[in-house]
Amino acid sequence: MPDVRIIRAVVALMLGSSLCYSAMAAELSPESVRAIDEIVAKALTDTGVPSASIAIVEDDKIAFAKAYGLARLEPAIEATPAMRYKIASNSKQLTATAILLLAEEHKLSLDDKVARFLPDLTRAKDVTIREVLTHTAGYSDYYADDYVPLYMQRDTTADAILDGWAKKPLDFEPGSRWQYSNTGYVVLGEIVEKASGRKLIDFLRARVFDELGIKSAIDIGATSWDAADPLPYTRYALGPPRIVPAEAKGWMWAAGELAMTASDLARWDISLIRGEILKPESLRELTTEKVLTDGTGTGYGFGLFVSQLPNGHRRWAHTGGASGFLSSNVIFPDDKAAITVLTNGEGLAHRSIESQIETLLMAADVDTDAEPNLERARALFAGLQKGSVDRSRITDDLSAYFNDAVLADFGSSLGPLGEPTSFAQSSREERGGMVHRVFIVKAGGKVLRMETYIMPDGRFEQCLVRTSAG
Repeated sequence: MPDVRIIRAVVALMLGSSLCYSAMAAELSPESVRAIDEIVAKALTDTGVPSASIAIVEDDKIAFAKAYGLARLEPAIEATPAMRYKIASNSKQLTATAILLLAEEHKLSLDDKVARFLPDLTRAKDVTIREVLTHTAGYSDYYADDYVPLYMQRDTTADAILDGWAKKPLDFEPGSRWQYSNTGYVVLGEIVEKASGRKLIDFLRARVFDELGIKSAIDIGATSWDAADPLPYTRYALGPPRIVPAEAKGWMWAAGELAMTASDLARWDISLIRGEILKPESLRELTTEKVLTDGTGTGYGFGLFVSQLPNGHRRWAHTGGASGFLSSNVIFPDDKAAITVLTNGEGLAHRSIESQIETLLMAADVDTDAEPNLERARALFAGLQKGSVDRSRITDDLSAYFNDAVLADFGSSLGPLGEPTSFAQSSREERGGMVHRVFIVKAGGKVLRMETYIMPDGRFEQCLVRTSAG
């Protein structure tokens, strides 16, 4: 079990009056701030992670920035929002941005073969830069372990990484599979430097960080970690937090080389929401899901996982893991919101904190009308089980669809199933000025899928009932 004295010190610091807020923290309601304080306190205590630094964006502005817990345990040093944390693989979206900026300047094309810049790599004449960006190139990952193996305790170079992992046979045919690969992003870092004639960090500083007022960002391979920075911690099984050695110099580079404050990472999020750095077509490339050669979606763009909320709004996200540091960064561009969580411990506090804050802040936007529409759908289904329908609650088109023969089939097939044992909404999205709601109905030992479209006035434009797969 973790040292009780350490946990008490962490909780006292988290809940004490000495915690630092940003000047704009008042933009979150007092109730939300209290709820976030409780979420973070419990997550850090439960996982033994020493500290977390959080930034929240609302209305495309930083609305909240706060650090919790201890940046260093012995002697105890309080975490502050001004401290840098390693963001690890959250760096990938910035490496990808560097590629896109160079494409805008016509210094490369996303569909160029890797051979244009690195001809000695495996199948360099077949693999495209786009495939490398989306983890569909097939280059074997050099950093799959969740700890620092022996070979990563010795300094390396990008060339050595490529020699060791990007000159091996590919793990699969390019474009046919998705498999996360840090090696691929080392390839991209090399391409950035060859195409731009500048060091990757210098390119990012000039083209991104300086433009956005991001002052804290550093390349951890080029700038030493110092006494003002949090220490990295891990726990061995259920033991107390222990300082853990970092990866040796060179291993993180373009795949995860950056450290910065939570607020500065949030400033990057704001730039994506506003479309400040990339042209619209480049931003679209960054955040569009890659589709495999067999038509399967990957859920990944360029350095970002891309998905949708139940209300159809977009969600762009990534996590990061460096020795002793874990992070989550999630952007909701349609809601002009983002959540950044940086931690200096290897428990899953970052995921727990982010997901709970997301639920807290986004739930109201997801589906405020879920319950009344669930009751309307339940009443419609009950009528259909009897072979009847309240035509005042449906559109003329759906009324025409429900002729006598159709209602007879509904009644004869659904009626014997009896009253549903479960009736729940499974998804919601907006389309064509209507809301598409799907309900899962369990009755008579069967699982049914009820697909509806509902007009703004609450009338049903569609109601289809089919057997569900589960």
